[in-house]
Amino acid sequence: MKIRLFCNAGMSTSLLVEKMKEAAKEEGLDADIVAYPLNELDRHIEGIDVALLGPQVGYQKKKSKQIADKHNVPLDVISMTDYGRINGKAVLEQAKKLISSKP
Repeated sequence: MKIRLFCNAGMSTSLLVEKMKEAAKEEGLDADIVAYPLNELDRHIEGIDVALLGPQVGYQKKKSKQIADKHNVPLDVISMTDYGRINGKAVLEQAKKLISSKP
């Protein structure tokens, strides 16, 4: 499962990425989770299973979704609550739901 998180600079989500990796390991999931700056979305979208935007760049969802849709990658914005609480388990669940809803 390849999950990519996109935010302003790719750094603010590093703690969340680590918590998501821990949650995936607890569930026995093989998850490749990495964060990048949003301006690199088009370079890192191909071949992934899901893209998540940090809430601070949620206003870019429409534009980002157009890029993701071209590659058949589901995309959504992480909730401010889960992001703020660094709730890796909840964000991992969000990613899994998006992947399972993929046509």
